[in-house]
Amino acid sequence: MIDGYEFGEITINGKIYHHDVIIYKDRVDDSWQRIEGHKLSLSDIVQILAKKPEILVVGTGADGVMMVPADVIASIEAKGIKVIAKKTGDACEEYNSLAPSKNVIAALHLTC
Repeated sequence: MIDGYEFGEITINGKIYHHDVIIYKDRVDDSWQRIEGHKLSLSDIVQILAKKPEILVVGTGADGVMMVPADVIASIEAKGIKVIAKKTGDACEEYNSLAPSKNVIAALHLTC
């Protein structure tokens, strides 16, 4: 579970991270980067798509600067994965509400 989030920092299960993260059911990947820093592409989330979650929660940054293009959302949803893209603070709350009962993965941009 996400214990707290503020610009540039997230605490997950008591551990603090200062890099963008992908939260899987069994681990946290704190080395996540995108080809274009403030734009999500399918190649940025290949490992997520391979896990076939029910839901992908995308945190677009504290101010929502990271873009999630409509064609990327459509491609993900065509694979049967629901996409929820929100500012990272809201995305954290969404993840915490869904994680206990759904197969959900979160990809969270921590700054901008």
